[in-house]
Amino acid sequence: FALIQDYGMWIYGILFLIIFVETGLVVMPLLPGDSLLFAAGTFCAGVVNNGETAELNLFVVLVLLMVAAILGDGLNYYLGKTIGLKVLTWKIGNRQIVQQKYIDQTQAFFEKHGSKTIIIARFVPIVRTFAPFVAGIGNMSYRNFLRFNVIGGIAWVSGLTLLGYFFGNMEFVRKNFEIVIFGIIGISFLPMVIKILRAKLSSK
Repeated sequence: FALIQDYGMWIYGILFLIIFVETGLVVMPLLPGDSLLFAAGTFCAGVVNNGETAELNLFVVLVLLMVAAILGDGLNYYLGKTIGLKVLTWKIGNRQIVQQKYIDQTQAFFEKHGSKTIIIARFVPIVRTFAPFVAGIGNMSYRNFLRFNVIGGIAWVSGLTLLGYFFGNMEFVRKNFEIVIFGIIGISFLPMVIKILRAKLSSK
């Protein structure tokens, strides 16, 4: 609410940048894409606080963030194709910027779902950031990647933004906005948690 009030039209640029960076830079997998889209949709419906209203334009948000998501994945694919696994040698101090386990998890996703991973991964945090990068490493044809990239970007942005738009005005959501946001984050991480637990149990 405060950001919209303080930055006005610049908030659209901030939203674009966050979605673009999360999907476009393999070193930034932990940005809150899902919850951000839901929150943006909620503010498109209008949020009132202390008699003041903060509202975003739904059409502008949808188009802008779809473009950000598609361009972000495109950049990540290019990085995977040109830089590849060299990123595993990048460190800050003694800490790897990109961890091998995330690459491995994403490769396992590809083995299970094939090219459709580019669409499915949109709804799975962390894997969402690594999927286009791994597609570039694996030399997936760009035409094939682009098709799934566009479909996935449109489905992800429109699905979560419109969910926030239609449910954002519900009294329960308004009164428990932070709880709902954390709930969305938890649900989005659930498939990965289940997969990790299954892998650990099978190894035992």
